[in-house]
Amino acid sequence: MVSPVTVRQWAQKGILKAELTFGGHRRFLRTDVEQLMRANSTAAKTSPKREKTARVLIVDDDQQLAGYIRELLSELPDIQVEISNNGYEAGFQVLRFAPQLILLDLMMKGLDGFEVCRRIKSDEMTRDIRVIAMTGYVTAQNVEGILAAGAEACLAKPIDAAGLLHRVRYAPLEVAQDQLTSR
Repeated sequence: MVSPVTVRQWAQKGILKAELTFGGHRRFLRTDVEQLMRANSTAAKTSPKREKTARVLIVDDDQQLAGYIRELLSELPDIQVEISNNGYEAGFQVLRFAPQLILLDLMMKGLDGFEVCRRIKSDEMTRDIRVIAMTGYVTAQNVEGILAAGAEACLAKPIDAAGLLHRVRYAPLEVAQDQLTSR
């Protein structure tokens, strides 16, 4: 879940081994890619961070809304927040930042929230990350689709600030009642 440009940059910097073809194209061994993923995942999980700091990744192409949510979450103690403005960037952030919770917009250009959630939940290294979807297009099909992909809830936009804060703060400990269906 990273862009081809990112992979090329990793190869240029020597982060990811690559073979160069006569035509100038890079080829990567699957084992090298998997080794890089494991190393980054392990490094992110074992890096020295305060134990009580929760990591939240906001994935939304609406930069104004993402900034608002970041500011809203800053009211909670011990929360570290990062923002990705598209699904491809989110893939890199998941490996680098190792979030425990992702607030995920459904309708983004390119890699949409449904596919991002499916990829996160289908990968053994990331499937335990909590995913809460957000959408301005609340339909039964969208809600059912994202819950089937593995999200724990689907919140309507505009976001109910109190409901979001409650879900972020307490959902791991108890089942929060939201404005929409949740698991």
